[in-house]
Amino acid sequence: MTSLDGLAPAAALFHSLADPVRLSIVQRLARGEARVVDLTRELGLGQSTVSKHLACLRGCGLVDYRAEGRQSFYFLAAPELLDLLRSAEHLLTATDRAVALCPTYGTGTGQAGARAPGADATT
Repeated sequence: MTSLDGLAPAAALFHSLADPVRLSIVQRLARGEARVVDLTRELGLGQSTVSKHLACLRGCGLVDYRAEGRQSFYFLAAPELLDLLRSAEHLLTATDRAVALCPTYGTGTGQAGARAPGADATT
């Protein structure tokens, strides 16, 4: 049997992806690398918001960057993340997105709620 302590890294991984802004950044970077200015424009978010969430994703080892002159280009550091997002989408489809009805994390709670991969986080 797995101890709860052994599950902490997996819980941290899912927690890092639970924020709609971070998930939208990951989805955007799945299409290719981008600068902060690209992400702010495409996602309709402020520079400080994007930078804060990129720092979180970098700290988790999910995103990295390469410098080119004075610009930084962010990209997904772990291609396996795309497999995880695809699996999540399959699970959401198989369960008819029932997680949206969850009284704690569902989107009907009046709170931010987790959004499904593919959901438009800018609306």
